[in-house]
Amino acid sequence: MIGCVTQPWTDPKIVDEILDECETWAVVGLSTNAERAAFRVAQTLQKHGKRIVPVHPRAETVHGEQGYAKLSDIPFPVDCVDVFVRSELAGVVADEAVAIGAKAVWFQLGVLDEDAYTRTTATGTVMVMDRCAAVEISRRDGKNARSS
Repeated sequence: MIGCVTQPWTDPKIVDEILDECETWAVVGLSTNAERAAFRVAQTLQKHGKRIVPVHPRAETVHGEQGYAKLSDIPFPVDCVDVFVRSELAGVVADEAVAIGAKAVWFQLGVLDEDAYTRTTATGTVMVMDRCAAVEISRRDGKNARSS
């Protein structure tokens, strides 16, 4: 592709690695508000066999899963932390994801923090930014269904 610059945080191999290897997804910003993107993305992840864990200050139960006020309250391992907060708040969430031992951090469309990316990947944690997990998992599964 002429003129197409791929950023390291949109690497398709990393996207596929996260989707293949991460089963438990903490969704930061997920509430019962069905109008929010986090609600629909979490629903899609569940539909594709992923366990979702709502993380929101109100700690609501969403899509049948118990919510937690913060990542450090989750009493079991989390594979991926999917982040639905503004870019200026996202870096702190990435740091918290590393602190709880998450294997991956995923910043949704429009969420970018290059410093957080550098800090996170320096720990060996893989990270994607500015991608929609629901779009990527649906695209992948559609491609896999066509090639079967």
